[in-house]
Amino acid sequence: MNRTSPKTKAKELAKYLRKERPDYNYLKDVFRNLRQELEIEVPREPKNLPYVPSEDDIQKYYEAVWSSQDHQDMVIIKTILYTGIRVSELVNIKISDIDFKNYQIKVTQGKGKKDRIVPFPKAFKEFLLFHVDEIKKRHAIYLFESSWNKKYTDRGIRKILSKYSKIAGLEQNISPHKLRHFILTWLKKQGIDDALIQPYSGHENRKSLEIYSKLSITDAQKEYNKAMDKFPI
Repeated sequence: MNRTSPKTKAKELAKYLRKERPDYNYLKDVFRNLRQELEIEVPREPKNLPYVPSEDDIQKYYEAVWSSQDHQDMVIIKTILYTGIRVSELVNIKISDIDFKNYQIKVTQGKGKKDRIVPFPKAFKEFLLFHVDEIKKRHAIYLFESSWNKKYTDRGIRKILSKYSKIAGLEQNISPHKLRHFILTWLKKQGIDDALIQPYSGHENRKSLEIYSKLSITDAQKEYNKAMDKFPI
């Protein structure tokens, strides 16, 4: 079918519309109604699903971290991977927030200015405890501090993670959020109920909160521990 060129058609329409002395908003409403009359739908750009690292990606990534033999970097990355906390929450963890007996970390004033508890695997206890013992010698207050006893910044953590993405030769940069996304997605794939994942993630979901209110933190921790026995690193 041969169509009249858009420019020619616009001139034809202009003859009818000129007497209305249209402005931008008037024309916008005219063409919105015209689309409805002609039953023309506005095309929507397909939304790309967020990139979630695969288990292979995570293994390659951590191999690069391990090869560096930088103990603090290992602890930083494992803490994000095991707990799913946000980088803004990570940099504010104090040594006093860690409960080694129950394998938990208290996140103080997280997103939404709310406190919550996140778990870590039993297997991570000795590794984390070694790190804490070392930084206590420097009278550190925060879990992650520089050699000048200054707590790390969001930017500093992101820079560390980005470095290992390049070393591992990954096409996608592994950001703190991608590590967080990985653990939450991975737990979901293990069949753990949203009601158990939600309190650890820090997401506010009324339905999940209502369900979770009927459960104990002990039940949630048991499910987490079972799943983490199969974690890729």
